[in-house]
Amino acid sequence: MRDEDLCYMSATELLERFTSRELSPVDLLERLIARIEAVNPAVNALTDRYFDEARAKARKAAACYSGDGPAPRPLEGVPVAVKDAQRVAGKRTTQGSLIFEHHVDDHADPMIERLEAAGAIIHVRTTTPEFCLSGTCNTRLWGNTLNPFNREFGPGGSSGGSAVALAAGFTPLATGTDIGGSIRIPAACCGVVGFKPPHGRNPDGPPANFDRYNHCGPLTRTVRDAALVQNIVSGAHPSDHDSLRDTVTVPCDLPSGKGLKVAWSMDLGYKQVDGEVRANTAKALEVFRQMGAEVREVDLGWSAKCDEAAIHWYNTMHFGRQTLWHARDNAALMTDYALATAEALQQSTIDDVAHSWEVQHEMYQSFGAIMEDHDVLVCPTNAVPALRADHDPADPDFRVNGVVVDPEFGWGMTHQFNMLQYCPVMAVPSGFAGNGVPTGIQIVGRTFDDLTVFRAAQAYETAVGGWFQTGAVRPMV
Repeated sequence: MRDEDLCYMSATELLERFTSRELSPVDLLERLIARIEAVNPAVNALTDRYFDEARAKARKAAACYSGDGPAPRPLEGVPVAVKDAQRVAGKRTTQGSLIFEHHVDDHADPMIERLEAAGAIIHVRTTTPEFCLSGTCNTRLWGNTLNPFNREFGPGGSSGGSAVALAAGFTPLATGTDIGGSIRIPAACCGVVGFKPPHGRNPDGPPANFDRYNHCGPLTRTVRDAALVQNIVSGAHPSDHDSLRDTVTVPCDLPSGKGLKVAWSMDLGYKQVDGEVRANTAKALEVFRQMGAEVREVDLGWSAKCDEAAIHWYNTMHFGRQTLWHARDNAALMTDYALATAEALQQSTIDDVAHSWEVQHEMYQSFGAIMEDHDVLVCPTNAVPALRADHDPADPDFRVNGVVVDPEFGWGMTHQFNMLQYCPVMAVPSGFAGNGVPTGIQIVGRTFDDLTVFRAAQAYETAVGGWFQTGAVRPMV
């Protein structure tokens, strides 16, 4: 098998090959390290690397499979790339900021703790914008992360490095966090799979777990791998009071998509959406029709009030306020977009947040009613295929279809479902734009209905034949 094919193998298949002893975790890791060293300089997706520690863990994993050690755990020997905003015990977590360049955590966040306890090997950390603030992935500490399909464009954010690491063949699994689309935005830009679970399904660390908009979850190259991770990391955790006690186990094989009732909206009722994104979304909807689903356009009745309400929440909760706190003593170390956030949040008040709840309630009145008669909603993930690598998150003249829109919120179609925080959402690829950059769709479920979202996503993945299997659909980096 070619090294490149091995680097793009799914975690599910890797585990099968480890178990049959056709492949050693040691050999896999060395292939991934070689690819990282060859390709990462072109895309800049990684922060810290733990290659020597990972090699030692891979040798122990190999012993487990050979019978010379304990029985293999569910993810024994599988490498995972961890976003540089999630705590790893004994390792630094910079959050993409010069302020935290030397900050080392003494404990792991629950998701990371569970991955390691299951035998996963953390070999690299992945880039994120400062404090996860942006849909871009450019920081003063780590530089600019580029889209492996076209390096004139960015990978999306804030889990941009994780999406690039998957698309470029650096890892079979990666982690992300999602407070406004930070898993799904880069998943679409880089052609991978990203899952935003209902808030509380996956336990998280403070202060993120206090924010109902926040979710942590997997980025993968297949829906089955997303299920593999979810089955390990979900469930109540003693350190997270918001974590849900009921668990959802996703089966390896789910029913086909025949008979699914699929609602769809191309623009959520108010968004400017690029023509290529529209065309690829229409093709994806046709796939659902061909698999036997009932597909019907719906009117959500949403408006730009959704964006305004979300902005007030972000500006007034910890997510935004941290920029103000840090700017008091460390403004000289911060990015322009972090300082702009600090300035903007001073325009929001606690009353604005209270009114934002009213908007969220209005949103669910229409969405909830629609979902009484449908299993999932399908819509684009982003309104454009990807932003240019030099995109300015404060650009006052940023346009979609020639119309000026907000440079952060105007092109995203994800934060609306952070506002509907208990709805699970899977982002999957929908095709490619003319510039070579992938596009994606979101499959949105009813509150807490993870299984139907996985069913729809797996059926869609099967129908299109999956992604990344051959060099013809892999990035040329």
